[in-house]
Amino acid sequence: MNNKENDALTSASETIDVSSGSSLMETENKNEETSSPWPGPKGMIPVTSGKADDANVHNRVFLDNILVEMRVIDSVEPDLSTTILGKKYASPLMPAAVSHLNKVLSDQSRKPMQEKAVAARNMGLLNWIGMETNEEYGEIIKQGGDTIRIIKPFADHHKILDEIQFAEKTGAVAVGIDIDHIAGKNGKYDVVDGIPLGPITMEDLKQYAASTKLPFIAKGVLSVSDALKARQADCKAIVGSHHHGRVPFGVPPLSVLPEIKKALQGSGMEIYADGSLMSGYDAYKALAMGADAVLIGRGILSELLKNGTKATEDKLKKMNEQLAEMMMYTGIKDTKSFDSSVLHYQK
Repeated sequence: MNNKENDALTSASETIDVSSGSSLMETENKNEETSSPWPGPKGMIPVTSGKADDANVHNRVFLDNILVEMRVIDSVEPDLSTTILGKKYASPLMPAAVSHLNKVLSDQSRKPMQEKAVAARNMGLLNWIGMETNEEYGEIIKQGGDTIRIIKPFADHHKILDEIQFAEKTGAVAVGIDIDHIAGKNGKYDVVDGIPLGPITMEDLKQYAASTKLPFIAKGVLSVSDALKARQADCKAIVGSHHHGRVPFGVPPLSVLPEIKKALQGSGMEIYADGSLMSGYDAYKALAMGADAVLIGRGILSELLKNGTKATEDKLKKMNEQLAEMMMYTGIKDTKSFDSSVLHYQK
């Protein structure tokens, strides 16, 4: 893989097969057989194999093997409004922390990062923004709406602190770091856009969290161990995630979510989840398993890159409808009332 940013899932020239979380990925070898309709510029899409080492394959299988029972007597239309970090939003769906989308379309007059921000603003959702320079981040947030900024684990800690302070100064709701983006495919610290990344220690997290008045988030938590360290570092929230399948053979984020939820009980920390949540039904399962809110990335990327703001809003609206539908079928009246006992796991 080259050093281009891996978070921007791009190339809107084809359609998505939403039945597979691996459907948005390319392979390292273009001559290999692949069902991926997302060739994209090399390195701009997560390069995974679609085989046993591909965490997204296991993630999709796990999600699809969670079934729900019905509890419809006394059920009512649900209220999707959700409080996240003390602020109220229209839904627990949050457009995810993608990066660099403004660089990938042939039509350079379009700005997908801004279009995504507008969609989130119009729908009353909390938007996340990934790796962008301070200048680019500043241009995106001019669209208005609430934003969380996620920063890469740069080897230069001064750069991290500078971006944290810029987020605070420009009105972010929270700021965080991709703790899971340290390793490159060569087994050394990764390099993104020519910028070296480095390790993140618990002391580093403590320093970052203490450097800002904003809630600090550790994104890329896939174990109770890291969740407890994030708590010790005074993080106010975590994202259960394997960062679009960065870790080979990674466990599905939802499979460890209940254990993490139990370990953090009483801490006051919020827990968010992502991982190829392609529909409102997927989002329901994450919320029922204990997530306070969910990040939607691949689930909106086709619509965003092909047709911009309106199409993104339409997809998010559809996902909200699916979420509400499933809540009605299971007797969940609001986003504070999810009950994991409605879930059943196929063997």
